[in-house]
Amino acid sequence: MAERRSYHHGNLRQALVDATAALIEELGPQAFTMSEAARRAGVSAAAPYRHFRGRDDLIEEVARQGFLEFADRLEVAFDDGAPTVLTAFLRMGQAYLDFAGERPGFYMAMFESGISIAGKSELSAASDRAQGVLLRAADALASRMPKDRRPPSRMVANHVWALSHGVVELFSRGKPGGRSSVEPSEMLESGVIIYLRGLGLIPN
Repeated sequence: MAERRSYHHGNLRQALVDATAALIEELGPQAFTMSEAARRAGVSAAAPYRHFRGRDDLIEEVARQGFLEFADRLEVAFDDGAPTVLTAFLRMGQAYLDFAGERPGFYMAMFESGISIAGKSELSAASDRAQGVLLRAADALASRMPKDRRPPSRMVANHVWALSHGVVELFSRGKPGGRSSVEPSEMLESGVIIYLRGLGLIPN
């Protein structure tokens, strides 16, 4: 009955995605099976194969949806009427931490599952959209500098992305305060400010 109901409402595919995200959060991206995802979604073990070729295909869809929501959050943070470009840029850092904390299964599928983005057009487009927000923000920060002194926007975007990811991995998981007395958001903000000052993108 559960399977027929899912198909009737057209939501079995999404139910499997949500079930997989929950399993990834609980067990990690490598420690669950398709049959477990099916059981969590309330369908037969064969049902997922009507929508996904296999386990990796299912994880890729979780990652794709994660990147889209991630991009949405970054866009809102950057475009939400901040008084300065720097403030908007720092809001994006908080949005990064919030997404990792609130949607851990999706975040782990995106960054810790070992899936390859290359050659997968929809997944690549979703990832590029998220990175595009950081590129736009880096361009905005550099807009007042002479063109010959501007650091490459992709380099800035990648470095800030890596810094954000590092804060999540090292300081945002487990018991609060277990690895540092400094809040992850404060650590990320101070790190980004030091980095941007070093590049001359913001004044000392």
